[in-house]
Amino acid sequence: MSLIRYEGNPLTAMFEELNDLMAGGLDWRGRELSGSTFPRVDITESGEGYLIRADLPGMTREDIKVSVEDGVLSLSGEKKSEFESANKDSYYHFERRYGKFMRSFSLPSHVDSKNIEARYTNGVLEISLKKTEESKPKAIEVKVD
Repeated sequence: MSLIRYEGNPLTAMFEELNDLMAGGLDWRGRELSGSTFPRVDITESGEGYLIRADLPGMTREDIKVSVEDGVLSLSGEKKSEFESANKDSYYHFERRYGKFMRSFSLPSHVDSKNIEARYTNGVLEISLKKTEESKPKAIEVKVD
């Protein structure tokens, strides 16, 4: 996935959720996150750079890995299941997702891949991507004759 401006149909997310539900049936037990679009992310742009926010509730910093290689930003990790260690007969309904996941984003050439910061607070991962100095907007003084 590339960093692109969102201009999609608002119904797209609903159809993605429906496809996920139909692919796995009504029972999520044992379903891994690999191949899914988990975690879902928001990407915003400012004059200084981009900000990627991913909701990763119930995880620790140690469960999450962020890396950059050959112009690709990768977010991966594993959300541990409480179901596996609990009494399986005590669960009445089980739909929270767990397992390994990976999301990758092609970085635009104007992103400084050496100046990327990541923070994880209260279940939200924020990845800050700075633009190179050459690509930042510049004011040009107009001289009046």
